[in-house]
Amino acid sequence: MKIQLRAYKTEDTHAILAIINYNILHSTALYDYNVRTVEQQKSILEDKVAKGFPVIVAELEGIVVGFGMYSEFRFREAYKFTVEHSVYVNDEYHGKGIGKLLLEALIKKAKNQKLHTMIAVIDAENQSSVAFHEKFGFKTVGIIKESGYKFDRWLDSVFMQLILA
Repeated sequence: MKIQLRAYKTEDTHAILAIINYNILHSTALYDYNVRTVEQQKSILEDKVAKGFPVIVAELEGIVVGFGMYSEFRFREAYKFTVEHSVYVNDEYHGKGIGKLLLEALIKKAKNQKLHTMIAVIDAENQSSVAFHEKFGFKTVGIIKESGYKFDRWLDSVFMQLILA
């Protein structure tokens, strides 16, 4: 099994959308309620690329099995050296090292862009994602209690940080 990483292309939008919409419907990885349309997802991805942020696709035998990206953490100028990232893997391909490859590539790109810190915002129920990020040196820097509401319950957000420099 050879995973290839490459830059996002517009034709990847449908596969990325399937991964995103699965997570919207079946997990607390995204705090969205409604599935996205192709146009919405394409706009989100192309906005990141237009701003100089990476969107990386993981491909296995021609099939998009995951993707990762980062962009602004907040919209004030002083935050320009801080980014928030996301890594998603198709549910059928978890546990195969795809997320690891994507996060390694994102960290490398962030360092090359002379960014200072990466932020992960993770639902507190997703302890496997917290542990995954800890393996890369991310530290929990805060928990916002009951910051989201999905699936008829309150959710806590874990903020994790990796200093790049």
